[in-house]
Amino acid sequence: MKSDKVINKVDLIFRKSESDEISVIKRVLEKKPIDIINNIIDSGLRGRGGAGFPTGLKWKLAYEQNSTVKYVICNADEGEPGTFKDREILDVVPQKVLAGMAICAYCIGAKKGYIYLRGEYFFLANKLEEIIENFNQKLKTIGLDFEIQLYLGSGAYVCGEETALFESLEGKRGEPRNKPPFPTSVGFLNKPTVINNVETLVYAYIITDIGPNEFKKYGTKDSRGSKVFSISGDTPKPGIYELELGMTVEDFVKEFGDGDTKAVQIGGCSGKCVPRKDFATTIIGFEGIPTGGSMMLFNSSRSMYNVLHNFLEFFCEESCGQCTPCRVGYQQLLKGIEAVKKGERPASYLEELKKLALTMKVSSKCGLGQSAANPFISIVDNFKEEMIY
Repeated sequence: MKSDKVINKVDLIFRKSESDEISVIKRVLEKKPIDIINNIIDSGLRGRGGAGFPTGLKWKLAYEQNSTVKYVICNADEGEPGTFKDREILDVVPQKVLAGMAICAYCIGAKKGYIYLRGEYFFLANKLEEIIENFNQKLKTIGLDFEIQLYLGSGAYVCGEETALFESLEGKRGEPRNKPPFPTSVGFLNKPTVINNVETLVYAYIITDIGPNEFKKYGTKDSRGSKVFSISGDTPKPGIYELELGMTVEDFVKEFGDGDTKAVQIGGCSGKCVPRKDFATTIIGFEGIPTGGSMMLFNSSRSMYNVLHNFLEFFCEESCGQCTPCRVGYQQLLKGIEAVKKGERPASYLEELKKLALTMKVSSKCGLGQSAANPFISIVDNFKEEMIY
């Protein structure tokens, strides 16, 4: 916990590297794949998409698969409301993303990779196509048999879930698969696949370049390194910032709040809402509340009922409809808070709705439905009076 520290702004992602990406990959080719993987494991890097699975372990699991065909996929389907940092990374330092994919490919033995780009980011496509083509040619000149291809999604939120992304990439309807099996053994086209988000791949490249010990200078024991945050809402400093992990929400609000912050929604619609009374004790990191990057600040002028209502409308729209808990559950949560607000149901009905949200969390097929309890319970518990009056 770093409540006694000034918030630490870091510059690993966007700063100009002392060495170019191809020279770093050349150094990688001189080492054994397992040594590179062990460096990633030693760094403590965990997935920056929100789930936080250890990156090195994921690579190692794919490395151990006995298959002649493997894939590396960059999840650039940045659909979580309030998150816009991957767009900036792809626009400003795309070569670092490609280098991270190439390093992963060498480690696991993949010859093909894909960037699954969010459909709304089509304006980046032409630029990325050109950069990818040039990068592929450079990989050939240094003897790495790996090729990257860009794939443009169609704007479905559920395709941010890795197995739904595979389905979409294979030309099918984007909806989640059952787990297990997991992607490292049965992924894209039923082959071993490593799928990481944009930011994770850049950090993997950076760690390979500067070494795990340098990376571990930032963060905490449970949350190594730094993180890129998309900051929006009632703040005088909206934008994209790379910050050291392990700060408290109080630290964060002191830096980015407007002096009247009553709540911070960590992790977008699917994340948790932290009220003012918990700012000092809530850590932003894997030992507290992890986040894919979205940080939305709300001041006293905002109705938390309207915030929750907006979230639920979004989830109703974006549910793929495959499983009943999610398809029907979100509709009932939305109708339920509307009924309570109108006085058609008593305030005690909110407790029944919380039970429904918890049921959705354990019975939905993928993370979209499972995340229902996070914003619903945290907002209802902490701002119950705003749900009623």
